[in-house]
Amino acid sequence: MTIRFDQDIVDLARSLPGARLLVRGVGGTVIETEAYGRDDAASHSFRGPTARNAAMFGPPGTVYVYLSYGCHLCLNVVGRPGEAVLIRAILPEVGLEAMIARRGTARDIASGPGRLGQALGIALTDSGKRFGASGFGGEFVLDAGAPVGGLLVGPRIGITKAADRPWRFGVPGVPGLSRRFPAFD
Repeated sequence: MTIRFDQDIVDLARSLPGARLLVRGVGGTVIETEAYGRDDAASHSFRGPTARNAAMFGPPGTVYVYLSYGCHLCLNVVGRPGEAVLIRAILPEVGLEAMIARRGTARDIASGPGRLGQALGIALTDSGKRFGASGFGGEFVLDAGAPVGGLLVGPRIGITKAADRPWRFGVPGVPGLSRRFPAFD
């Protein structure tokens, strides 16, 4: 099943938990995402295009990679121009040995965007590539999964601007979420 990238960014973020993500043949099921919109003060695109965020202004389905805290590479899926969904965590299922080798541990292999980027072997040079569906031979594959019922919803993590937006989504009852979801009203 194909993912429709060109949609409201919150709807895209809500649709990705349960999807299958593979990067160069390694990955698993997406279990946690976060949305960042163009009018969102926490988004890298808030002040417009720059050399650093250029991929965010690419066509829907573009890979956007950024360096966080000077050491963590974070993987995002571009929706509409200037909007992206951060993939926060996956259930590691395919290429487990490669992920463990890259991380140097079997603990929390793909829990959190920095660990996920390391486990999948993400590089800054991946920014601007395109996500495709399986069967098309691309490096980045994202296939829709079964809809997740009872999706967890909460505030985004690690930001100070627009931190109150309930734009973080997770699969309930699975191990490997980057952080627990607090009750959120």
